Amino acid sequence: MARELQNSIDSKYVHMETLEAKFKLSFTNEQYDHAKQYVEDMKKHPKRVYWLGKEGKSDKELIVSQIVHRILSGFYNNYDPSFAKKQILELSTAL
Repeated sequence: MARELQNSIDSKYVHMETLEAKFKLSFTNEQYDHAKQYVEDMKKHPKRVYWLGKEGKSDKELIVSQIVHRILSGFYNNYDPSFAKKQILELSTAL
């Protein structure tokens, strides 16, 4: 079922441009612990969409990717630009 969902998503966005972005981020111990708890909880639900594309990743990779996702989604910066500047330290992009 996960593969069918991924194929459906892939076909919908087949004509999208690709951008490679590299971020340098900082995070707190609390953010790490929260992400670790989230990953542990997700292990109890192996059929969730969360697992698409994450097969074979180590716990550390899953934790770090959760931190990155939450920082870039705005969950950790509380819409406070001064705090966001402390977390998103650098960005470089290439087409």
